[in-house]
Amino acid sequence: MRHWGAMNETAHPRSAPLRARAEIDLAAVRANVRALRDRAPGAALMAVVKSDAYGHGAVPCARAAVAAGATWLGTATPEEALALREAGLSPGQVRIMCWLWTPGGPWREAIEADLDVSVSGMWALKEVREAARAAGRPARVQLKADTGLGRNGCQHADWADLVTEALRAEAEGLIRVTGLWSHFACADEPGHPSVAAQLDRFREMVAHAERLGVRPEVRHIANSPATLTLPEARFDLVRSGIALYGISPSAEIGTPVDLGLRPAMTLTASLALVKRVPGGHGVSYGHHYVTPGPTTLGLVPVGYADGIPRHASGTGPVLVGGKWRTVAGRVAMDQFVVDLGGDEPEIGSEVVLFGPGDRGEPTAEDWAQAAGTIAYEIVTRIGTRVPRVYLNEE
Repeated sequence: MRHWGAMNETAHPRSAPLRARAEIDLAAVRANVRALRDRAPGAALMAVVKSDAYGHGAVPCARAAVAAGATWLGTATPEEALALREAGLSPGQVRIMCWLWTPGGPWREAIEADLDVSVSGMWALKEVREAARAAGRPARVQLKADTGLGRNGCQHADWADLVTEALRAEAEGLIRVTGLWSHFACADEPGHPSVAAQLDRFREMVAHAERLGVRPEVRHIANSPATLTLPEARFDLVRSGIALYGISPSAEIGTPVDLGLRPAMTLTASLALVKRVPGGHGVSYGHHYVTPGPTTLGLVPVGYADGIPRHASGTGPVLVGGKWRTVAGRVAMDQFVVDLGGDEPEIGSEVVLFGPGDRGEPTAEDWAQAAGTIAYEIVTRIGTRVPRVYLNEE
């Protein structure tokens, strides 16, 4: 049997000494799913678990989401979706959709695994028809409309041709058009004029497809920010990604607390070294930080190979001994340094890089601001050599 992807392994129990760990609170994931369902009570919920559940672990998070009422799972690549099926998330338990295809992809395997596959153009429709013939069963196909994002999806000018050809394939028994969908460009910017324009275009393209004879099971365009703020965009299904993990899609929409969400990931490391140094001592590559006077330095044994952004050199916050400290100098591949200001915590003391903020620790959003990026990237980039430790599995 072909295996479709490695997932992060659950680490040893909480008492195990670890260089670093990412604790994933699955109770928070379940609570976030329930909060999102409450926001969109008339729509089904798709839990988006692409990119190993935004770094949180696809299989454990998928199971938690389904337990809390998600009836769909979403992935970018077919390999991610097939790995979920291989892990035991069966067609009778949950529908799974994948949308990022390239020519020669595993169409037949997707059909046989009862996945919903996205089609944005004629080349993909041709390949899925051929795979359905080979599989001897129809493919579940969702047609994607480009309503203004300008990435994947079928342009308005080509929509009628794609829909007509899909209906022809459906009449041949090769596919079943199960969905019509699109994606917002600026739903995380409340009031942006593109949001209303995309909604109008989506309604128009859906209506056109339905006039031609498409009878979709689901119509969907709402991502996390639209799920949280745009009731008119929820249709039959909402797709929640970052909000599932308790992170706000943007500061303009609100904090996790404002939105009734709880961050699921807490990233910690064990302090590897504490030493006294004199004033004027250079720290890390390039000596971009020089101690202003006698002090103590603490070595944190994670770096950009673990996903700690090098762009947060000199700015990234951590909590050590109840106090916020900042990365001193450059983040290196495997480690960075903090100036402890004369404090001497014990070797092995916990360093909290980010978490929900309950203990006064930084959050993923704090790191995003320090690195000039978004919180999505902070959690997603945490590398595979950082073990995931799952709390509150059931």
